[in-house]
Order: sequence, then C-alpha cells, then structure tokens
Amino acid sequence: MRLTPRGEAGRLLLRGLVIEPEPAALREIEDAHGNVLTLVEFGDPASALRIDSQFEIETQAPLAADASLPPLPWHGEGAALAPYLGATDPGAAVRDFARLLMAASRGEAPAFLDALTRALYERTDRRIRDTGYAQSPEETLLRAVGACRDLVVLFIACCRLMGIPARFVSGYQARAESVDGKRHLHAWPEAFLPGLGWRGYDPTHGTRVSDGHVALCAAPEQAETMPVEGGYYGAPMGTSLRYRLEIVAED
Repeated sequence: MRLTPRGEAGRLLLRGLVIEPEPAALREIEDAHGNVLTLVEFGDPASALRIDSQFEIETQAPLAADASLPPLPWHGEGAALAPYLGATDPGAAVRDFARLLMAASRGEAPAFLDALTRALYERTDRRIRDTGYAQSPEETLLRAVGACRDLVVLFIACCRLMGIPARFVSGYQARAESVDGKRHLHAWPEAFLPGLGWRGYDPTHGTRVSDGHVALCAAPEQAETMPVEGGYYGAPMGTSLRYRLEIVAED
C-alpha cells in the first residue's frame, strides 16, 4: 500500500491505518523513489479486504518556480535523474506540440511548464475513468479527452522531449472539485528544476500545485504509484472494488 504522505507533502500530525482482516505480518519500507510502502501479508482465507486510511497533515504552499534558470538543455544533474528523462518516442504529434510550446516560451523552462499546464487544461475534455492505466500521450493529445493520469503522462512526455526531468505523482487535492463533484485519488506531474528541486503542476485544473495537494507517492512512471496492489492465492473468482474519499481542508 502507498497511502502514507511523502515527507515533503507537509508535517504529518495524525496517522491511522486499520486493515481487516488483521494482517499476519505488516512492515514499512522506503522504496528507491522515497515512497513509504506498507507491506502486508495475510494468513487465513477471507472474503473481503477493508482498508481505512486516515491522516491529518499541515501543508504549506510550495516555493515559486520563477527563479532564473540556466538555458536548456541542462547538464550535470547526475545519473539520479536519468530515470526521469528516458522515454519511448511519443509520436510526431506530441513532438510538434511540445516544440511549439517551447518556441512560444522562448526556451524558458518555467514559462514552458506554465504554458503546458494551461494548454492541456484548455484543450482537453477531462473525465473520470475509474479503471485502467493511462492512455498513450499521443492518444490523449489527438483525442483531447482524458482523466488526470492521461494528462500527467502527456505532460511528462512533453517535458522529457525538451530535456526536463519529470515524474508521476499520485495523491490528493482539496482546493478544486473534480468534474463529477466527488473526491477521487488525484495525479499530477512534477518537473525537476536546477537549484529548486521538484515542482508540481496540475494540468487537470490548470494551475501549479498548491498547499491543497498532498503527495502519497512519486515515481518515473505511473505503474510504481498504485495506491494498493497485490495478489492472492486461490481459484479465480469475481471481485469488486469500492472506495470513499473524504477531505476536510482548513485555511
């Protein structure tokens, strides 16, 4: 389970985690990307799994990302950022889209990131899709329809094409309603800026990440940010997943 806020998300005041049936073993580790993983194992057979995760966190607005940066391409950031730069070719349409935005931003990374955030927000019909991994960047761009994870994958592809390290973040946001008026797990991208570190953008809502965002996990690709994953031993059978998310934000 990846349900514990990352350290940079804020000051964790309270944390509660109830799992039914009670696990036979439970331990926490930190993965290669700095995420807290809660590993559980079960003994006796059970017909249902219930996870109740609660926390209270004190957040603060991230520092501005408008400082003067060296011109692209950036060099000398080291091998640690290599996983956040490599990617398969997203297709000609995505390449052209990213290059046009960069040209309009005069090659300045902060301006490009803000323009990319606005462009994806304005041109995409944003929808809730409960299941499945993200679409390809090209599909999201050409169809102009997608869920938050689809916009994140497209945003990351555009950044990497321009030599900007980028990663996938999964968590919660409390300052803007979802398109269906309900609360859901949210996703947004972060870009690494020299001298500033990781800075988040939210193309689903057309804004930079604010104090209303709480990151649970971050990784080069979506697959390593699933909130709950695992398996079971036994005969194949039908399963269903239900969730309810409540967020209370106080100024």
